[in-house]
Amino acid sequence: MENKVDFKNVSVIGLETSPVAEALAGLRANEARYFKNKYNQDFIVQSVSESTEALNWVRNILKEERNIVINSKPLETAYLLVDGIKWIFVFYENGLSINVLYTIANPKKRAVGFKLSEGMEVPEELGKFKFARQKSKLAGTIRGSFFVIKGEY
Repeated sequence: MENKVDFKNVSVIGLETSPVAEALAGLRANEARYFKNKYNQDFIVQSVSESTEALNWVRNILKEERNIVINSKPLETAYLLVDGIKWIFVFYENGLSINVLYTIANPKKRAVGFKLSEGMEVPEELGKFKFARQKSKLAGTIRGSFFVIKGEY
């Protein structure tokens, strides 16, 4: 089932099993606001059962690039293609959000981003990353990190 994320009326629909559902919903709404304001694109999420191809693509990049396997249960994904950039988001039960920014024409502008919802600990599998803090009206304090993608996917 697809769900358009409303960043004005934040909802935990699809994220109810997360112990930080409210913060994760705020993080998801923060992404929706960004895409609406910057690209005039709606942020549509769907359950992982309906988006296994997107989930497997992200898992493959994490495994091949940094040997990372996320231990938390994935709940939802989002896919956007804007201005020649493929964006895939995965929202996890523990409060983690992963996004892959993959430019079609420019291999030097490809990266994986990690964002941690307020109230969650840094997952063990991401312990080697340093996280910067950012304030958000929708999500509270977001901690984020990233790495550059070197391969072709």
